[in-house]
Amino acid sequence: MGRACGFAGLGILCLMIGLSYDILAALRTGGVCVSLLTIVLIFRSSRAARVDHRRTELWLMLEERQQPPEAYARWAVSTALRDAYLRFAQYSALASIIIWTAALGLSLFMPSVAPLTTERLDGGILHVG
Repeated sequence: MGRACGFAGLGILCLMIGLSYDILAALRTGGVCVSLLTIVLIFRSSRAARVDHRRTELWLMLEERQQPPEAYARWAVSTALRDAYLRFAQYSALASIIIWTAALGLSLFMPSVAPLTTERLDGGILHVG
């Protein structure tokens, strides 16, 4: 779970760096993406009970003699998955709040950065004025 969320975070960070020429757009885009990640994690936590425990990475790592009885394994794996999804959803929600707060603060306290309407295109050359 942590590895998947780390890769999602890396992708979002790369997207934000790609938009770093417009810091407000980068923060807003990051806020939207991290908010979507939070929603997906919450959705996945609600569906964790339906996951076949025999197809999880945890189950594949256990040797046959270490595997618990079927009913207990189904309950334990689905509970662990749900808890992990919700824990990482909390982390991403916190990151989303921080990013959205930074975007709001930037737009309120640095109004010259906020509007994207100051850019115009004259003869194929971008002028900022």
